[in-house]
Amino acid sequence: MATVRACVLYGFGINCDCETQHAFQSAGAFAERIHVNDLISGGRKLSEFDILAFPGGFSFGDDLGSGKVLGNKFKFNLKGELAQFVADGKLVIGICNGFQSLVKMGLLPGLEGDYFTQRATLTFNDSGKFEDRWVHLKLNPSSKCVWTRGIEGLYLPVRHGEGKFVAGDSVLDELERNGQVVAQYVNASGGIAGYPLNPNGSLRSIAGVCDPEGRIFGLMPHPEAYNHPTNHPRWTRGGVRGVEKHLGLKVFANAVGHAAATKARRAAVVQG
Repeated sequence: MATVRACVLYGFGINCDCETQHAFQSAGAFAERIHVNDLISGGRKLSEFDILAFPGGFSFGDDLGSGKVLGNKFKFNLKGELAQFVADGKLVIGICNGFQSLVKMGLLPGLEGDYFTQRATLTFNDSGKFEDRWVHLKLNPSSKCVWTRGIEGLYLPVRHGEGKFVAGDSVLDELERNGQVVAQYVNASGGIAGYPLNPNGSLRSIAGVCDPEGRIFGLMPHPEAYNHPTNHPRWTRGGVRGVEKHLGLKVFANAVGHAAATKARRAAVVQG
């Protein structure tokens, strides 16, 4: 299998970088933690990588709103490189604070191929407090999202104070028509649910969205925090067999497999 290289950002308050790196490595990628400033200075290039990950945390202390400063640093320092990265068909994921950054720079939802105009936001939880719990997610089987292919549902932790997905009705309608609503908060039976199962009050219970091509994915829950059955809070009661089907590691395995297949196809074209 072609070697897949993943860039996992760190620095400025990002604090889930090691777990995210571990998840990619467990899925078969060669993952490096790269400081944001190393990309901005040109010491490292996005073009070196097949996957770019914006991990969770509290980048820049959530000043100006969660993810806003990090999003602006990319938008105004690395816009050309990032646009080329996306145009080259590569993959991007934003988790929690990373999702906030992608939304606030405009990379998500990326409607009509516009990746740098903000169309939505992630704002303060309806509860007015930080929410920290495990949640059930229903995944959209008709979505183009390559990260979630073949996954019906996930049970993952959330830990955020600004996770409410908000957009105008026209944007929300378009996201639903395009299959860009990838994940929704549900109850254990798969039904759309309100608080506390929807921990933040997201409109239409949206927990994660993708771009129209399905290669850029953002979500508030943390798949990197559930990379082994023993991470599950009920693994000793439900048994490993009972919880494995919800492993967040599958999200990373999907991405690595897609990136490897893409690299292999391109190599075959060059050689042939």
